[in-house]
Amino acid sequence: MRIVVIGAVAAGTSAAAKARRNDDEAQIVIYEKDQDISYSGCGLPYYIGGKIQSLESLTPRDPAFFKKKYDIDVKVGQEVLSVDTENRTLQVRDLSTGNVYGDTYDKLVLATGAAPFVPPVEGIGQGHVFFLRNVQNARDIRSHLLERKPSHGVIAGTGFIGLEMLENLLEMGLSVSVVEVADQVMPGLDRDVSAYLEKQLEKRGVRVRKSKSIARIEEREVVLDDGSRLPAELVLMATGVRPNTALAQAMGLELGTTGAIRVDKGMHTSREDVYACGDCVETYSAITGKPAYRPLGSTANKTGRIAGDVLTGGDMEYRGNLGTGIFKCLDLAIGSTGLTEREALGEGYDVEVVHNIKPDKPEYFHGEEMLIKAVADRKSKRLLGVQVIGTTGVDKRLDVFATLITYGATVDQLFHLDLAYAPPFSTTKDPVHYTGMILENAIGRGRPLVTADKLRSNPEGYQIIDARSAEDYGKKGCVDRAVNIPHAKLRTMLDSLDKDKPTVTYCNKGVTGNAAQNILLGRGFKEVYNLSGGHKFYVGCKEDDKQGE
Repeated sequence: MRIVVIGAVAAGTSAAAKARRNDDEAQIVIYEKDQDISYSGCGLPYYIGGKIQSLESLTPRDPAFFKKKYDIDVKVGQEVLSVDTENRTLQVRDLSTGNVYGDTYDKLVLATGAAPFVPPVEGIGQGHVFFLRNVQNARDIRSHLLERKPSHGVIAGTGFIGLEMLENLLEMGLSVSVVEVADQVMPGLDRDVSAYLEKQLEKRGVRVRKSKSIARIEEREVVLDDGSRLPAELVLMATGVRPNTALAQAMGLELGTTGAIRVDKGMHTSREDVYACGDCVETYSAITGKPAYRPLGSTANKTGRIAGDVLTGGDMEYRGNLGTGIFKCLDLAIGSTGLTEREALGEGYDVEVVHNIKPDKPEYFHGEEMLIKAVADRKSKRLLGVQVIGTTGVDKRLDVFATLITYGATVDQLFHLDLAYAPPFSTTKDPVHYTGMILENAIGRGRPLVTADKLRSNPEGYQIIDARSAEDYGKKGCVDRAVNIPHAKLRTMLDSLDKDKPTVTYCNKGVTGNAAQNILLGRGFKEVYNLSGGHKFYVGCKEDDKQGE
């Protein structure tokens, strides 16, 4: 059997390696139009910033490695021009000579990846304007930084690449401006979490210009759509990617609703003996079962392995994804998994939302606070999605939540997890436990929450009780229209409150607010809510009206 793979980065090499493990006699060849193969694309920003000294550590495998270990022929600098699925032939151009030659296949794998989205911006083709998608892009950016020594840079986009590159350009000594066409930072996050992240970035000296786009790029400046100018001797376009489907479309393969190649759970395309995997394919949500496009390295490796297994007679199947992702910007870790609140509402779920602010470990072990926003379905109690922002311990919690969501955990099960504890690593009740406790109280025990956004939109609709100390109330500010009744005095002041009016209690982060809520509910108050995330999140998620100007 002759297996031909088109594309030699994560998915293509995974497919070929798995096919070889299953079938030691197959002929396997990979065509790759670039020179670099099987590289760690996610590490490229850190090479640019100097944290990774050598590109060799990100490109540890070359064609000789695959030939020696797997007896796989990897042919670089070779572009597949066309595929005839009826006759199972393909035409290939050697990019170094221009010669075109043919090949045949029994099984074909498309791992053509994705390409940067190039917006229609005047001057975008200049030498100081970059996209970051492959190793050569990283080489070019690094060379520009070392040779031209720019002092000012502009980044367009606040996704993973944009914010990772922000950190690394700052490390290189540049003054960096960030522009985002959407009206929030990290458009994939919920709006309140995005506002919280933006304030965290502002504390670290980063100001994002939201609802702005680049209209024109000049030699040393960019001009925004409002006419304002930003100095820029380096421009990074972190404007997202689109699946590479030109070859697939020419072959007559079906595309999915997301615009990527449609495949089944075994990575079969619409043509017999043609498979596809990686950033060029459409996958699906493990929660809703609906089509999704998730161009992530982890997903690419999984789909490649599945394709290689199935085409050699295996029975592996793709089981969906949660879109789990995490990245680092300065000292912050930002991660998410599953559905956002916005997505869950769009799917018709009746959601309960909690904002939990807790340290990753005890204060006496230098624990630092993280924000956990969790979304659950009130009807089934199933956990649907989580977003986490913090400095340490974010990855550990995110992976726990991703595992819980994968296996359909309900909120009452979170408290019973037997998680590892010792003071250098966590608190006795982990932030994961607390998240489950708050959700279970809200859904199953009559202790409802109100979000900052809902309270801010209608403060006059509630009697609002600030259960903090008088000192905190005076020094840290308060919720609009709130009355300070410290928790210790609440029982003696019940007669001053209206039992029939919807009431909100709050403290700094939620615990004392919940205690005050319990008192009022126990004393016959009919409708009492605790402010999700307390005053700290109420202030932390308030949006900046100036849009980053």
